Amino acid sequence: MTLASDALWRRLHRAACAPYRPVGRFAWHFAQGKLGRDPVFRAMLERGDLPPGVPVVDIGCGQGLLASLLGAIDRVAAEGAWPADWPAAPAGCRYVGIELMPRDVARAEAALQALPSAPRFVCADMREAALPRCGAVVILDVLHYVDPPAQETLLRRVHAALAPQGRLLLRVGDAAQKGGFRISQWVDRLVTWVRGHRVPPTYGRSVPEWRALLERLGFRVEAVPMSEGTPFANVLLVAEVAA
Repeated sequence: MTLASDALWRRLHRAACAPYRPVGRFAWHFAQGKLGRDPVFRAMLERGDLPPGVPVVDIGCGQGLLASLLGAIDRVAAEGAWPADWPAAPAGCRYVGIELMPRDVARAEAALQALPSAPRFVCADMREAALPRCGAVVILDVLHYVDPPAQETLLRRVHAALAPQGRLLLRVGDAAQKGGFRISQWVDRLVTWVRGHRVPPTYGRSVPEWRALLERLGFRVEAVPMSEGTPFANVLLVAEVAA
């Protein structure tokens, strides 16, 4: 029996948030809010952006929300409850998360150490962390924390780490949408501060500039608006390694 899309998403949301409850109030409420209000997580599933069974590297993973969601997907897919109108479930993915902030890594490990999928977390600067060979790389809302030369260097390394037809899911703010971009940057700084981290400078680009950079590095790029229900100017760049 399959579940309707909304019912399945509610089930995935509950299951992905549940491991954070024993870790503490902040981890629990952050998972509830982020997974519940950020449209990117459900959109990646509805669009089929994450391929099944591939190694996934999540750069700037925070407390590992994507790892927890993938664990919930594994359980639902094993029951045959995936919606018939969605692409194949990204089940069986092997996950590595890279995160700069030790406290976030500690929360991720404490919450998700018992998952059968055995996600692995690395506390490291994304500019220096080794990138294992993988089928998908996810970078959500963190690349603007490093300057343009470092952005390009990291994206080159991502391209080299991806298998043929591998996929980069890169969410960025569109600097050309000045109002939404300013709001997203302000909220981003606020959330960074609330999480107890230093607020660094940020370096944005317009979507055409991001697309030009990725295409120059050897990606085919699709730009997907990813701000529905929010005041932000976010865009998901789905970039595949060109043949």
